[in-house]
Amino acid sequence: MEEETKKEPEQPQKEGWKEKVKKFFKKTDDLIDEKVEQVKKTKVYEDVKQAAKKAEDFVEDKIEDIKESGIKEKLNEFADKAESEAKEHFGKAKEFGKKVAGKTADKLDDIAENLRKKSQEGTEAKAEGGDEAPPEKT
Repeated sequence: MEEETKKEPEQPQKEGWKEKVKKFFKKTDDLIDEKVEQVKKTKVYEDVKQAAKKAEDFVEDKIEDIKESGIKEKLNEFADKAESEAKEHFGKAKEFGKKVAGKTADKLDDIAENLRKKSQEGTEAKAEGGDEAPPEKT
Protein backbone atom coordinates (compact mmCIF):
# COMPACT_ATOMS: atom_id res chain seq x y z
CA MET A 1 0.00 0.00 0.00
CA GLU A 2 2.78 2.35 0.73
CA GLU A 3 4.13 1.89 -2.78
CA GLU A 4 0.83 2.90 -4.36
CA THR A 5 0.67 6.05 -2.25
CA LYS A 6 4.18 7.09 -3.23
CA LYS A 7 3.59 6.67 -6.95
CA GLU A 8 0.48 8.84 -7.09
CA PRO A 9 2.04 12.05 -5.72
CA GLU A 10 5.07 11.76 -8.07
CA GLN A 11 2.94 11.85 -11.23
CA PRO A 12 1.57 15.38 -10.72
CA GLN A 13 5.11 16.68 -10.06
CA LYS A 14 6.39 15.32 -13.40
CA GLU A 15 3.50 16.87 -15.24
CA GLY A 16 4.12 20.18 -13.51
CA TRP A 17 7.77 20.12 -14.51
CA LYS A 18 6.87 19.27 -18.10
CA GLU A 19 4.37 22.10 -18.17
CA LYS A 20 6.99 24.51 -16.88
CA VAL A 21 9.42 23.46 -19.60
CA LYS A 22 6.71 23.81 -22.26
CA LYS A 23 5.85 27.30 -21.00
CA PHE A 24 9.53 28.23 -20.95
CA PHE A 25 10.03 27.09 -24.54
CA LYS A 26 6.87 28.91 -25.65
CA LYS A 27 8.06 32.13 -24.01
CA THR A 28 11.50 31.66 -25.57
CA ASP A 29 9.95 31.09 -29.00
CA ASP A 30 7.78 34.20 -28.62
CA LEU A 31 10.79 36.24 -27.52
CA ILE A 32 12.83 35.04 -30.51
CA ASP A 33 9.98 35.88 -32.90
CA GLU A 34 9.66 39.33 -31.33
CA LYS A 35 13.40 39.99 -31.64
CA VAL A 36 13.42 38.80 -35.25
CA GLU A 37 10.63 41.25 -36.04
CA GLN A 38 12.58 44.03 -34.32
CA VAL A 39 15.72 43.20 -36.32
CA LYS A 40 13.70 43.13 -39.58
CA LYS A 41 12.55 46.70 -38.84
CA THR A 42 16.10 48.05 -38.49
CA LYS A 43 17.89 50.03 -41.19
CA VAL A 44 20.88 47.66 -41.16
CA TYR A 45 18.64 44.72 -41.99
CA GLU A 46 17.08 46.63 -44.88
CA ASP A 47 20.55 47.61 -46.17
CA VAL A 48 21.76 44.02 -46.02
CA LYS A 49 18.58 42.80 -47.68
CA GLN A 50 19.02 45.31 -50.53
CA ALA A 51 22.69 44.43 -50.94
CA ALA A 52 21.82 40.73 -51.15
CA LYS A 53 19.15 41.47 -53.76
CA LYS A 54 21.62 43.54 -55.81
CA ALA A 55 24.20 40.75 -55.62
CA GLU A 56 21.61 38.20 -56.72
CA ASP A 57 20.59 40.40 -59.68
CA PHE A 58 24.24 40.93 -60.62
CA VAL A 59 24.99 37.21 -60.61
CA GLU A 60 21.87 36.45 -62.66
CA ASP A 61 22.86 39.13 -65.21
CA LYS A 62 26.36 37.69 -65.52
CA ILE A 63 24.99 34.20 -66.03
CA GLU A 64 22.74 35.51 -68.80
CA ASP A 65 25.71 37.34 -70.37
CA ILE A 66 27.71 34.13 -70.42
CA LYS A 67 24.84 32.20 -71.95
CA GLU A 68 24.30 34.85 -74.61
CA SER A 69 27.98 35.13 -75.47
CA GLY A 70 27.97 31.61 -76.90
CA ILE A 71 30.87 30.46 -74.74
CA LYS A 72 29.64 26.88 -74.89
CA GLU A 73 29.77 26.84 -78.67
CA LYS A 74 33.18 28.50 -78.66
CA LEU A 75 34.51 25.91 -76.25
CA ASN A 76 33.10 23.09 -78.39
CA GLU A 77 34.71 24.56 -81.50
CA PHE A 78 38.02 24.89 -79.67
CA ALA A 79 37.81 21.29 -78.47
CA ASP A 80 37.09 20.04 -82.00
CA LYS A 81 39.98 22.03 -83.44
CA ALA A 82 42.34 20.80 -80.73
CA GLU A 83 41.26 17.22 -81.39
CA SER A 84 41.87 17.46 -85.14
CA GLU A 85 45.27 19.06 -84.63
CA ALA A 86 46.19 16.41 -82.10
CA LYS A 87 45.25 13.68 -84.58
CA GLU A 88 47.35 15.38 -87.27
CA HIS A 89 50.38 15.67 -85.00
CA PHE A 90 49.93 12.11 -83.81
CA GLY A 91 49.94 10.92 -87.43
CA LYS A 92 53.13 12.89 -88.11
CA ALA A 93 54.77 11.45 -85.01
CA LYS A 94 53.75 7.95 -86.07
CA GLU A 95 55.30 8.43 -89.53
CA PHE A 96 58.46 9.87 -87.98
CA GLY A 97 58.65 6.87 -85.66
CA LYS A 98 58.37 4.50 -88.62
CA LYS A 99 61.15 6.34 -90.47
CA VAL A 100 63.42 6.31 -87.44
CA ALA A 101 62.73 2.62 -86.86
CA GLY A 102 63.53 1.85 -90.51
CA LYS A 103 66.77 3.83 -90.43
CA THR A 104 67.74 2.22 -87.14
CA ALA A 105 67.10 -1.23 -88.58
CA ASP A 106 69.23 -0.37 -91.63
CA LYS A 107 72.07 0.85 -89.42
CA LEU A 108 71.88 -2.26 -87.27
CA ASP A 109 72.01 -4.40 -90.43
CA ASP A 110 75.08 -2.45 -91.62
CA ILE A 111 76.78 -2.91 -88.25
CA ALA A 112 75.96 -6.63 -88.24
CA GLU A 113 77.30 -6.98 -91.78
CA ASN A 114 80.53 -5.18 -90.84
CA LEU A 115 80.93 -7.45 -87.82
CA ARG A 116 80.43 -10.53 -90.02
CA LYS A 117 83.02 -9.28 -92.52
CA LYS A 118 85.53 -8.58 -89.77
CA SER A 119 84.84 -11.95 -88.26
CA GLN A 120 85.37 -13.68 -91.63
CA GLU A 121 88.53 -11.69 -92.29
CA GLY A 122 89.86 -12.67 -88.90
CA THR A 123 89.04 -16.31 -89.50
CA GLU A 124 90.66 -16.27 -92.94
CA ALA A 125 93.76 -14.54 -91.58
CA LYS A 126 94.11 -17.14 -88.88
CA ALA A 127 93.74 -19.92 -91.41
CA GLU A 128 96.38 -18.38 -93.69
CA GLY A 129 98.89 -17.00 -91.28
CA GLY A 130 98.39 -18.81 -88.09
CA ASP A 131 97.70 -17.08 -84.83
CA GLU A 132 98.36 -13.58 -86.06
CA ALA A 133 95.51 -11.23 -85.64
CA PRO A 134 94.66 -8.85 -88.45
CA PRO A 135 95.84 -5.29 -87.96
CA GLU A 136 93.35 -3.05 -86.30
CA LYS A 137 91.88 -0.20 -88.28
CA THR A 138 91.47 3.07 -86.52
